[in-house]
Amino acid sequence: MKKPLLVTMTAVLSLSMLAACGNNDNSGNAGNTGDTGAANTGTASNTNAGGTGEAGGLKGTLKVLTHRTDYINDGTMDKYVKKFQEKNPDAKVEFEGLTNYATDIKTRLTTGETGDVLMVPAGMPATDYPKYFEPLPDSMFDDVYFADNNAFEGKRYGITTGVNTQGLVYNKQAFKKAGIDKAPTTLDELYADAQKLKDAGIIPLYMNFGAQWPMGTWGDGSAFYVAGEADLSAKMAADPAPFQMDNAWGQLAQIGREFISKGWVEKDLYTNNWEMSKGEVASGKAAMYFLGNWVIPQVEAAGASSDDIGFVPFPYDNSGKLNAPLGSDYMIAVSKNSKNKELATAWVDFFVKESGYVKDSGFMPIIKSEKAESPQLAEFQATNPTFIEGLPNDPKFAEIANKAQIGIGTGNYIQDLLISKDLKAGLDDLNKKWAKAKTDLGY
Repeated sequence: MKKPLLVTMTAVLSLSMLAACGNNDNSGNAGNTGDTGAANTGTASNTNAGGTGEAGGLKGTLKVLTHRTDYINDGTMDKYVKKFQEKNPDAKVEFEGLTNYATDIKTRLTTGETGDVLMVPAGMPATDYPKYFEPLPDSMFDDVYFADNNAFEGKRYGITTGVNTQGLVYNKQAFKKAGIDKAPTTLDELYADAQKLKDAGIIPLYMNFGAQWPMGTWGDGSAFYVAGEADLSAKMAADPAPFQMDNAWGQLAQIGREFISKGWVEKDLYTNNWEMSKGEVASGKAAMYFLGNWVIPQVEAAGASSDDIGFVPFPYDNSGKLNAPLGSDYMIAVSKNSKNKELATAWVDFFVKESGYVKDSGFMPIIKSEKAESPQLAEFQATNPTFIEGLPNDPKFAEIANKAQIGIGTGNYIQDLLISKDLKAGLDDLNKKWAKAKTDLGY
C-alpha cells in the first residue's frame, strides 16, 4: 500500500503519513507491485442514473479512484461494498487503483477522468477545490478531526479518511537479535542501534528510496513537527529562503544522509521494493521503518505477529523530549464531474465512518470522541510526545511550491537532497527556486 499521508503541511507535509496505504507509490504520502487493475464489485447493473432503488436505499453505479490497490487486490474493498449494499442493495461501486496516486491523479484532474469519488491530492491549492470537487454537507463533519482541511469560502470539499501519527515502526525480534532491549529515545541511541543491527546482518531501516513517495518523511512529511510549528507552511510562504541547514529541513536531511552513508538502509536504493520491504520488516530481515501508524497493519499482513511490532516517536535529536505529528491521511471527496452525487456523498460518509476502513488501515479514529484500539498506538502514546496537530496549508505555500516545481508530497526532491554531494548547495538551490516563485507570484 502506499503511504498514507499525514496530510497537512502539516497537511502536505505529511504525505508520508499518508497512508501509504495502498499499494500505491504515493502521499501521501507505497511502493506497489505496479498493477493498476480495477475491481468491479456489486451485483446491480444500473448505470450512473442515480435515484432510489426498488429495494430501498440509493441506486446507481459509482467509480472510485483510490491509492489502495492492495485493498482492491485482496478483496477488502469488496467487503466494504457488500456492507454498503445492506442499505443500498441497488448500488454498485467500481474501483480503479492508481499505483502512483500522488502524480497520476494530477493528470486525471487535467483530463477530467476523476470518477465519482477520489482522494484529494496533497498540496492542491484551496482555490482549486470548487473546480474539481462537490461541497459536502456540514452534518458529515460533526466531531471529526481536520474538518476544515479542505475548506474554501465556507464550504468543505473533503473529509479525512484517517488520523495518523508518525515515527519508528520496529521489529522487536530484530532488535533482540542485535542485542537491543529497548526502542531508541535519542538520536545517538538511534545511530548506535542502527550499527548494532547492521553488525547483526539486519537491514537497520528500510528507507524505500526507490519507491520515492516514502521519502517525504525526511522532509515535508516531518518538518512541521520537528520544528514544533503547526503553521510552518504559512511561515515558509513568507520566507524567501526556508530551506536551511540549521532548521528542520537540514536536520532531517542530515539524518537521512547519515543512514545512507553508513549503509544503514537497503542496498538497492533505486528499485521500488515497497511491497517486498513489508515482508522484510515483518520477518525481521529489516528492523525499522520511519513511517506512519498506517503501515503497521500492512506489516502484520505480510506475516508479522502484532506482538513483535512496536511503534515509538522518531528520535530526531538528543533532547529526550520529542514532538510527534497528528495529521490527516488522504482526504476523500466527491468529484465535480459525478453524475450521481447523492450516492457518491453517501458512499464517502459510509466509507470513513462505517466501512471499517479506518480500523483496517491502522489509523486513529476520525471521530474525536472515539479511542484507538491498537497496542502500537498505546505504546506510542505512553512515551508522552508533544503532539503537533496539523493545520490546513497556507494557500500561498502550495502555490509557491507548485510554481517553483518543488514536488511537495512526491519525495523526488528529498531523494536529490539525500544523495547530493553538497547538502547545503541542494538546499540553496531549493531556496533560489522558492524565492523566484514568490517573486513571480507577487508574494
